[in-house]
Amino acid sequence: MDNPGVYRYSRKRTEVISDALRGRGYNDLNQYPVFPWVITNYESEELDLTLPSNFRDLSKPVGALNPKRAAFFTERFESWEDEQVPKFHYGTHYSTASFVLAWLLRIEPFTTYFLNLQGGKFDHADRTFSSVSRAWRNSQRDTSDIKELIPEFYYLPEMFVNFNNYNLGVMDDGTVVSDVELPPWAKTSEEFVRINRLALESEFVSCQLHQWIDLIFGYKQQGPEAVRALNVFYYLTYEGAVSLNSITDPVLREAVEAQIRSFGQTPSQLLIEPHPPRGSAMQAPPIALRVLAHLGCSLAVPVSLLVATPVRVFAFSPGASEKSPLMFTDQAQQDVIMVLKFPSNSPVTHVAANTQPGLATPAVITVTANRLFAVNKWHNLPAHQGAVQDQPYQLPVEIDPLIASNTGMHRRQITDLLDQSIRVHSQCFVITSDNRYILVCGFWDKSFRVYSTDTGKLIQVVFGHWDVVTCLTRSESYIGGNCYVLSGSRDATLLLWYWNGKSSGIGDNPGSETTTPRAILTGHDYEITCAAICAELGLVLSGSQEGPCLIHSMNGDLLRTLEGPENCLKPKLIQASREGHCVIFYENGHFCTFSVNGKLQASVDTDDNIRALQLSRDGQYLLTGGDSGVVRVWQVSDLKQLFAYPGCDAGIRAMALSYDQRCIISGMASGSIVLFYNDFNRWHHEYQTRY
Repeated sequence: MDNPGVYRYSRKRTEVISDALRGRGYNDLNQYPVFPWVITNYESEELDLTLPSNFRDLSKPVGALNPKRAAFFTERFESWEDEQVPKFHYGTHYSTASFVLAWLLRIEPFTTYFLNLQGGKFDHADRTFSSVSRAWRNSQRDTSDIKELIPEFYYLPEMFVNFNNYNLGVMDDGTVVSDVELPPWAKTSEEFVRINRLALESEFVSCQLHQWIDLIFGYKQQGPEAVRALNVFYYLTYEGAVSLNSITDPVLREAVEAQIRSFGQTPSQLLIEPHPPRGSAMQAPPIALRVLAHLGCSLAVPVSLLVATPVRVFAFSPGASEKSPLMFTDQAQQDVIMVLKFPSNSPVTHVAANTQPGLATPAVITVTANRLFAVNKWHNLPAHQGAVQDQPYQLPVEIDPLIASNTGMHRRQITDLLDQSIRVHSQCFVITSDNRYILVCGFWDKSFRVYSTDTGKLIQVVFGHWDVVTCLTRSESYIGGNCYVLSGSRDATLLLWYWNGKSSGIGDNPGSETTTPRAILTGHDYEITCAAICAELGLVLSGSQEGPCLIHSMNGDLLRTLEGPENCLKPKLIQASREGHCVIFYENGHFCTFSVNGKLQASVDTDDNIRALQLSRDGQYLLTGGDSGVVRVWQVSDLKQLFAYPGCDAGIRAMALSYDQRCIISGMASGSIVLFYNDFNRWHHEYQTRY
């Protein structure tokens, strides 16, 4: 059976952390993670996420949202007189194994689990999860339905589609049950998940989320506060309500365990005091937000709402007596920070911006087509324009002194010969996260090599391929600088290596003569042209000269084939986000966005010959640059172009984002880098509404 839901890509919000702390997880259906309903409008053609009426009141449990039903539960509690069973509002629960299986009925292995639970048959069609709107209505009207949601509602669109064409029956009104009926405001399951996710990450939810945590994990879970909040469940759902070890009769013990499984399990109580409210931009007026932004404060909200303010733009060239202001249009003055020209006119083919706080040497490292690299010191962007009016202005990037003075150039030049057929491009190089080493491929002897960025000396030569290595990439880094390095070759294979941050080399023992890759990926038939790796998802994406792009696991298993539109057979660039987005640019000028489960989500043609791709950290936005010299911003979900920066006088060959994502650094064919202001928040719907 096809299992489209093989990968989960959650943002791991507060709820998931709380679940993990209290022993709830994906391995136990009886203690599955719980997420709240947040949207109340499943009927409109369009959903306005700026209207409070479209959001649920998270200070109340699901059973108390409807006043009439809340009165029913209150009366039940007050009139309960059974001496053996304590009073309760709800005889059912918001999370049980059967509820989880009902939500995930359409994907394996949950289909099999559900059939085992139901004696080998699907449930009656009228009781099957077939409509989001109906499920919400039932949770507001039915006294036996107080279900909350599961995390998959916020990241797994495949759960709503009957990929395996199961016969789920026909409802009493003649409706055939197959795919889940979505609200009118969502045309596809991907759009539903995206909008549901936006709602979850919104300010309305951030303002209330602590109150929902109080109900599920906190001080309103048990005791007098739970009674006042209409939040008391059947006693067997609570931890410690019954001591199973004290029950000696095996039949009675089995019966009690079956009851517990049937009624669901309330999480262990995490807090006995109110959970502090999450810092929210909605608690401050817009003018206060601007002041905080100008002071460089970071707000603890999903969207930081920092306001980028233009400063003076300078060009700097080695040998110039002073920095000279550049003449730009008004628009460019708003967007361009600086231009840095290197002495060499060789195109800047690779840019790496490891600028995170805490690094010993935060820097923007550039590599030119003639393999001359520069370690340019990073000084951060100024917090705001006014703070520097009476002080010497410091550019965010300071040119490498060895390059500026034209001395010690041997420490910045990769002199080892590349294979004559190699065209130097961005994926010929990888910079380690601490900026101390540069990895280079394309050598005639079929190796890739490690050099020190301080001395330029060769540190390690790594062999493994049977032909020239054509591309390199690395994963996100772990504590200590450890990461995975991926090499692709003309031998049509990819090798996965481990970079040891402690010993600064490939493999567990970089000093040994032989180094063994962690995995060998063999799905392609032609030369590897591009690759990306996401260690968080355990995925490797790759493209070859002919044929489709592939997704492998990091163990080497072939998982998916990414089939693009017609004539999309030669991928040039590929990017993967931690959120499960795969963006591919093909030689024919076609862009495509895929899910990690292989579904084509959007495609668009472009006239520009794209040379550089860069995804935002959250995977929502895509930056592109090419021969036209224009940096463009796209929305990943539908590949809608959002913005185009002022055009440069040369083509773009490489691109990077600073750690705080406020600065785009583009490597130019003219041998310079151009720094642009960036603020992804300006395209967020809440930011646009408030400003």
